Amino acid sequence: MTLSIMIGTLGFMMAAYAVIANDSAQTLGTFIASNKESKWQWQWLTMATVMVATLTYGYMSGDIAHGRLDAIPQPDVFKWYHLAAPALLLGLTRFGVPVSTTILTLSVFSSTFVLEKILLKSAMGYALAAVAAYALWSLISRYFNEREPVAEENKSKWRVAQWVATCFLWHQWLAHDIANVAVFLPRGEALPLWMFVSFMGILVAGLAHLFYRRGGKIQEIVLSKSGTRFMRSATIIDFSYALILWYFKQYNNIPMSTTWVFVGLLCGRELAVYRHFKTKDGIKVVFPMLVADFMKMMLGLALSVVLVWFIS
Repeated sequence: MTLSIMIGTLGFMMAAYAVIANDSAQTLGTFIASNKESKWQWQWLTMATVMVATLTYGYMSGDIAHGRLDAIPQPDVFKWYHLAAPALLLGLTRFGVPVSTTILTLSVFSSTFVLEKILLKSAMGYALAAVAAYALWSLISRYFNEREPVAEENKSKWRVAQWVATCFLWHQWLAHDIANVAVFLPRGEALPLWMFVSFMGILVAGLAHLFYRRGGKIQEIVLSKSGTRFMRSATIIDFSYALILWYFKQYNNIPMSTTWVFVGLLCGRELAVYRHFKTKDGIKVVFPMLVADFMKMMLGLALSVVLVWFIS
């Protein structure tokens, strides 16, 4: 086994763990938080089915990354710096820091021009998500309080809606972020079936571990936001998040940070909820929390820039 293959294999394993434990925990966080009464095995089986279907469709179409790596050339050989990004991600994930896996991982594979496009698209995603969430929850808050219990006759309807919304979100998220792992694999027809099956098996196993741990460290970010434990709130958040990801998937094939979109969505939502349901100490809680999330996001960006600068 050559050094390049060893680095690529190790990078793939670490990137796979980081993607499942960091980014996917954000995507599935509200679903996990609001479904504590259902067995984690059923939640895992449902999302694993969506994952297998999405990845298989990509493989049959000739691109498991769904076009997200079109602007990023495959390296002839893997070098030590390709391993630096997933190793750094692994450490940050253990401390529960919601950094952008896309920016940190793909920055070492991209040219400066492509990296600028990734950052611009991610910033657009953050801004659009924040504005859209603020407008949506400003409207929602006028008609009902998300914290109020769902009427008994509507619980089953909201439960079905939440599972459907989460499956839709999970599919859209995979179409964006699976590129962060696929960048370590052969592209197109060069990817053999046995490697694809192994790749899928590792991700499905990692997903089981995520549900077993009820989201892990990153779940604390989700639970800190108002109402994310409630089924109705989780449904609206997941569907809104999925629509924004779908829009940017159609926009172009440049990768983007889904973490930035997620943080922007929760930021806009928290500000809208606070504005409508003002409490005496609310502002003292909301703004420090939002600033902390933003600074963690900027930490990932700073580390990416430093890493690229150091490599160059």
